[in-house]
Order: sequence, then C-alpha cells, then structure tokens
Amino acid sequence: MTGLTPSPAVCTFLAFDYGLKRVGVATGNSFTRQAQPLQTITAEGDARFARIGQLLREWQPTALVVGVPYHPDGAEHENTLRARKFGRQLSGRFHLPVHEVDERYSTTEAKSSGARDLDAASAAILLQQFFDASPAATPAAPPPERPE
Repeated sequence: MTGLTPSPAVCTFLAFDYGLKRVGVATGNSFTRQAQPLQTITAEGDARFARIGQLLREWQPTALVVGVPYHPDGAEHENTLRARKFGRQLSGRFHLPVHEVDERYSTTEAKSSGARDLDAASAAILLQQFFDASPAATPAAPPPERPE
C-alpha cells in the first residue's frame, strides 16, 4: 500500500478594483487559477467595508488583491495613493495579506470585452494578471507516483 500525501491547500483570493464611488470584486483560487467577476459594491465608507466583510465571510479568502492604477508612463497619481490606502485598510481591518497589482488599462480591457459590469470585470482582469505573474498562487505539482 502506498502512503497518501495530502494535496496542497487551495487558496481562495478576492480582488478589488477600487474607485471612489464603486469597488469591483472578483474571485479565483490557486487550483483553477481563473478569475471570475463577482459584483460591484456601490456603498461608501463603513457600509463599503461592511459589505466587504460579508464577502470575506462568504468566500473565506486566503489573501486579497488590490489593483493600483498608474499613469501610462508608470508614474503615480492621486488614485495610486488612494488604492494603496484602501489596501492598507483592508489589511488592517480584516488581517489578511494584500497583494498589489498594476491595473493600468484593466477598465479599457473590460470595455473591449463587452463586460456588462465593468468594475467587477476589471477586478477579474487584475486578479488574472496576479495569477499569471505569481508563482506563489500556483498549486504545488502533485507528488510522483511510487511503484508498489
């Protein structure tokens, strides 16, 4: 009889495309490495974080991903600072690691794909970028089979 090796844990991620009036939300996991748009949160202030808290309880993510916008030349601007602050607030309130992803052109890409919910689609695009660029989000290869 061969010994069983436990499979690596599947990590769930929630991603956020931050905006002053709306926050797009997407989910994905380390097994499928495919991002899916979830919804757009239109609440602001504490109500926004209350809704995010509900989503965190529902999806129980291992980590969060926040899109950080830059100018086309890579320079930071006011929304860059706001998105980073939002990421720090998520980390502080919910005690989860937060990964930043460059979100330049995510909304343009979402528009060109014909997405109905641009904010959630943008969140899915940036989460997919995170999966594509991050070996940490890759599940470990299965162990080689042992001869009996």
